[in-house]
Amino acid sequence: MKKLLWIAIALVGAFAIGGLALHRGESINAMWILVAAACVYAIGYRLYSAWLAATVLTLDDKRITPAIRINDGRDFVPTNRWVVFGHHFAAIAGPGPLIGPTLAAQFGYLPGTLWILIGAVLGGCVQDMTVLFLSTRRNGRSLGQMARDELGPVGGYAAMLGTLVIMVILIAVLGLVVVNAMRHSPWGTSTVFATIPIAVLVGLYMRNIRPGRVLEASIIGVALLLLAVGGGGWVDGHPVVREWFNLDAVTLSWFVIGYGFIAAVLPVWLLLAPRDYLSTFLKLGTVILLAIAVVVLRPEIRMPAMTQFIDGSGPIFGGALFPFVFITIACGAISGFHALVSSGTTPKLIGNERDIRLIGYGSMMLESGVAIMAMIAATLLEPGVFFAINSSPGVVGTTAEAAVATISGWGFPVTVEQMQLLATQMGESTLFARTGGAPSLAVGMASIFSSAFGQHMMALWYHFAIMFEAVFILTTLDAGTRVGRFMLQDALSHIWPKMGQTSWYPSVLMSSALIVAGWGYFLYIGVIDPNGGINILWPLFGISNQLLAGIALCICTGILVKQGKIRYAWVTGLPLAWLTVVTTVATWQKVVSDDVRIGFLAAANDIADKVAAGTMSEAQVAVAKQLIFNQRLDAVLVILLTLILWIVIADTARVCWRVVRGLPVLPSSETPAQVAMAQT
Repeated sequence: MKKLLWIAIALVGAFAIGGLALHRGESINAMWILVAAACVYAIGYRLYSAWLAATVLTLDDKRITPAIRINDGRDFVPTNRWVVFGHHFAAIAGPGPLIGPTLAAQFGYLPGTLWILIGAVLGGCVQDMTVLFLSTRRNGRSLGQMARDELGPVGGYAAMLGTLVIMVILIAVLGLVVVNAMRHSPWGTSTVFATIPIAVLVGLYMRNIRPGRVLEASIIGVALLLLAVGGGGWVDGHPVVREWFNLDAVTLSWFVIGYGFIAAVLPVWLLLAPRDYLSTFLKLGTVILLAIAVVVLRPEIRMPAMTQFIDGSGPIFGGALFPFVFITIACGAISGFHALVSSGTTPKLIGNERDIRLIGYGSMMLESGVAIMAMIAATLLEPGVFFAINSSPGVVGTTAEAAVATISGWGFPVTVEQMQLLATQMGESTLFARTGGAPSLAVGMASIFSSAFGQHMMALWYHFAIMFEAVFILTTLDAGTRVGRFMLQDALSHIWPKMGQTSWYPSVLMSSALIVAGWGYFLYIGVIDPNGGINILWPLFGISNQLLAGIALCICTGILVKQGKIRYAWVTGLPLAWLTVVTTVATWQKVVSDDVRIGFLAAANDIADKVAAGTMSEAQVAVAKQLIFNQRLDAVLVILLTLILWIVIADTARVCWRVVRGLPVLPSSETPAQVAMAQT
């Protein structure tokens, strides 16, 4: 009966995916996407992850984990599996699964949906679970440490350098996104601020007040979190109190920088783990509510399966379907940032190896589900409205009339009156050119929620969605900062061995200050420079994320081969090969393309030519040098990071060749097994 059940699930999933792939012409119901995703995830977790756990990785629930063996009360702390699951999911689920699918919807709903499903089950979930397992078996070592210990100095130091540079870029972009989402939003800002003392209270409750009472702490925390969300609406409506939280971008950037430092130095049980655990309730609650609304309403997808913009002429970002859909959608399918969390905070919290499957594979699968819901929310909008919100004035025109004329000319009709009515319903003055993905996603979510739970609550749902996105991103930023601190401590240990002691407080303070200063500088520059700065580094977010995933999969493949599991090397080797092709092609196009909307150097030269020709205003000329520098910096960074990936690939191939030939290689850095005593 079980076999028949899973055969039925497979057939339903295949039918749903076939319907999505072959359907053309009339709009399709969102339930097709939801059913396809549910079947793919069910089969992936029940069958593929179980096979990985039992056969490829061989999890051992009797083996003592580093959280129990070291247990220093600060970083290594055995933690309830559901708290770790909440922390890990909250840490990895940043802007990627929300913003990436929304932006990639310019290609249509089909390419992004297929990549999210296939990429996650066969790539992202496998990477997260494997890295988490390998790090747990090696005392929670970072990705760079494992590369150095298992591959050798060349691949190891290249991986350490690459991951550290990529980490600074990723956290800076995360900070910029969260600042833009919370800027002049008293409701969202007050709610996000409130999660900090609530998390501290829950951490103290579970550790000191009522140890082990996870359910009690969860109920208290969720109740306070809901109160904070409701209180945010009161704050937003109070003429005096709202001004306390009505902060500009510069002020918010300093708050974010300060929070990043505090989150990195405090014990993980006091702020990071309970805060991420609690924010998971908000995230999952919202996503589940969104899924229920989709099931109840069964709305029609209004975006075509594929648009004419697959040729690279898209108004939101330049670049053809291949390779840029695989770069734009990173976290929802496969993300290198996850490997840093899986080899950073999470392996130091796991109390039993059997939890690795749930936490590694399961949480990534859940994030992929978030990406599917984001794709649905974005593609439910009228295409004309979607492009009006996400297209910049430089593409569609600086006036509302020009924008609607341009977009309607693409075959996606929209009117000024339609956009003005929508803005009024959302409580905004305008929705034109609200680029970045977050506003259009919030509009899509608000439309679904209001249709299911009351049209008069449209503005409330819109601002709730904006706050929801900010919380999503901030939880990734704090975990990323802590992981960056671990990486920097490891790098500095080669200069001063004492710095490698993760529990030595002077090392904690110094390395935390350095990593926060690194990404904080770029965040501040991006915030104060509305014409460029870190905003120009956004294209690096997707490319560097996938490059980092390639580095992580290299390390996993090399270790599997060294362990005598060469027949299973395809598990990580195939996703590695795909990402290598995608990122290398994307890098080539971003560097050599003569299209100013794609090539970094082409954009820099275009600005320089306009300055020389005297066609720019005085204000534009004032920032032109900075813009030119940033574009050229992008080109240098993307070339450097791609070269690092190929260096790691070459070193991994060298190690694998020596293993196959029976030549000596570095010994395994896996910690000798210690088996727990039988418990009654």
